[in-house]
Amino acid sequence: MSQDLLERREQIFGRGAHLFYQKPLTIVRGEGVYLYDENGERFVDMYNNVPCIGHCHPHLVDAINTQVANLNVHNRYLHDGILTYAERLVATHHDGIESVVMSCTGTEANEVAMLMARTITGGEGFICTDAAYHGNSAAVRQLTRARGSKNIKPIPFPESYRCEAEDRAQYLAFKTEGVKLAGMLICSLCANEGLPTIPHGFMGKAADMVRDAGGVVIADEVQAGLGRSGNWWGYEASDFVPDIVSMGKPLGAGVPLAATASSREYVEQFRRGSGYFNTFASSPLQAAAGNAVLDVFESEQLVSNSATVGTYLSEHLEKVNSRVAQIGDTRHQGLFVAIEWVESRDTKKPDREGAIRIVNRLKERGFLIGNAGAFGNVLKLRPPLVFAKEHADAFLDAYADVVNA
Repeated sequence: MSQDLLERREQIFGRGAHLFYQKPLTIVRGEGVYLYDENGERFVDMYNNVPCIGHCHPHLVDAINTQVANLNVHNRYLHDGILTYAERLVATHHDGIESVVMSCTGTEANEVAMLMARTITGGEGFICTDAAYHGNSAAVRQLTRARGSKNIKPIPFPESYRCEAEDRAQYLAFKTEGVKLAGMLICSLCANEGLPTIPHGFMGKAADMVRDAGGVVIADEVQAGLGRSGNWWGYEASDFVPDIVSMGKPLGAGVPLAATASSREYVEQFRRGSGYFNTFASSPLQAAAGNAVLDVFESEQLVSNSATVGTYLSEHLEKVNSRVAQIGDTRHQGLFVAIEWVESRDTKKPDREGAIRIVNRLKERGFLIGNAGAFGNVLKLRPPLVFAKEHADAFLDAYADVVNA
């Protein structure tokens, strides 16, 4: 069955469409933290941050079904649901975040953020990190592992594992090339870079420097946000205050829902200058999904769970990892864990192939993780936020067997 599906996939999508694992899985059902394949085998999902409240949560399913059965339409009408959702979403942020532009994907949210920054500042130049990923549109892709251009200047991503903080805290100016700065767009946890331990004070100082140079600071919260770090938003964990926030992936727990939020002044300036609209954004269906997700966050205390269970998992992983020669570092922010798989602790040389072997061995034990980071050698753990200590204990047993084999 899986081989037939793979051949059909390559025929209709073309070869090169990305799949996880050396032997790809055919997933047919999800429930809570679990995924089930075509043979009924159960896997603990420790990678997907889209179903942040767990796969097929009954409250979300009911909310979506009820809304679809009643109304779903474009955003040119007044509708209480989407306004209530936007108000609830904004209320989770710091006081300077007051208004929101809705969209459907993180790519769109980041592109709106870039357009907003350019409208506000009159600038064109953006600073990002050299191992960033912010989306797939033509404009946003320029920031993906950027090597530098007239309007895009990358800085080495901030970390404490391989380099000293003072060597990384660089600031690249555009003045010599005659380009006015629009701002800095950065994932607040540097998730795609491998969840590095960011030197204390780095983000705040970088934000100050950008503002002093006339730019604005955009926090990309698509991976870092909505409780993942044990805080509502990753910028709280990294201790800086953004001017604009972009959000996506987990907001709708599977329903395409994204948002760009800022002060009312900045949002209205953007709307006047751009005339931006999005047919499928601000829809009643998005509102139903978004409100249901926030309902579950509140009723099941998922931000607190992320902090508590994430700390428990990380502390026990560190005990296992301290005895494994190929593990150089264990890092975590809430229920986001990154494990550096290296050739040796002395050289800290990334071992991507070794990380891939561990990912596939864990899959055979019923646990789904990924490898990521700037060098592809980081074991990436990012389960739904309903992940509990009992799931952590089961994973720790399997993980200890695999890494010590």
